[in-house]
Amino acid sequence: MEFFRIKKDIPFMKHALIFNAISFITFALAVFFLFSRGLHLSVEFTGGTVMEVAYSQPAELAKVRETVSKLGFPDVQVQNFGTARDVMIRLPVQKGVTSAQQSERVIAALKEADPGVALRRTEFVGPQVGDELVQGGLMALGMVVLGIVIYLALRFEWKFGVAAIIANLHDVVIILGFFAFFQWEFSLSVLAAVLAVLGYSVNESVVIFDRIREAFRRYRKMSTHEVIDHAITSTMSRTIITHASTEAMVLSMFFFGGPSLHYFALALTIGILFGIYSSVFVAAAIAMWLGVKREDLIKTPRSETDPNDPNAGATV
Repeated sequence: MEFFRIKKDIPFMKHALIFNAISFITFALAVFFLFSRGLHLSVEFTGGTVMEVAYSQPAELAKVRETVSKLGFPDVQVQNFGTARDVMIRLPVQKGVTSAQQSERVIAALKEADPGVALRRTEFVGPQVGDELVQGGLMALGMVVLGIVIYLALRFEWKFGVAAIIANLHDVVIILGFFAFFQWEFSLSVLAAVLAVLGYSVNESVVIFDRIREAFRRYRKMSTHEVIDHAITSTMSRTIITHASTEAMVLSMFFFGGPSLHYFALALTIGILFGIYSSVFVAAAIAMWLGVKREDLIKTPRSETDPNDPNAGATV
């Protein structure tokens, strides 16, 4: 399906150096903010108090969040679990305040607003659990990266694998840089969004790489950068349709999904936008800088390359 078809190839690779410089500067700024400001980790990573409360009727999460925030918990997480009447509240650690004291203050404030609320369970999540989550998240990220490299190296060529990983890590670091700069809360749902962006971004790279291989076979007189330009131009319509439809779904979560999905959708939005950019101006350009050529993707028959072959030039 195509909304339009561009007849003349757009010379993307002619400006590859400029766009790569922009990418490097953006990447460097993201790394700087990560080290200078750090991530604002959620309760899952830092530890805190988890409360489960039950209402006699469907709970108004916005009202519950406002009530708890007034107690001095601006980073409180409030969400439904199980049914609309069951609410889970995650409170960050406060110095000099025990978990029991936190839960007593919160339940007292909630009962003042709604006498029908009942405390089901309260527990303290220690920083050790957060450390395990960080290690597990990093391990998951490492396994995804390794799997992508192996897959692309087997399907295409190792240069494409290296190019795709650099482009994908470029997207991930920039997402983390945004969260560090604005001090948005980094939770497990955001980590899930980061891993989703990795898979989403590599899918776009694979489509372009596959079209590059096809163009190498079809247009033997084209140079490498002309082949890459043709491959990117020929996938423009697909790219616009795919990313626009995906972004429409993500934006619906962002605007109507409530606070629980806010940062998840925000991370996906950043990842999708930079994923388009990186697939064209980072992955494809790096593959070109690494010296990818027709012979890397197409096995030339021996009869075409060896003049001493007695079967050279023979036809069947």
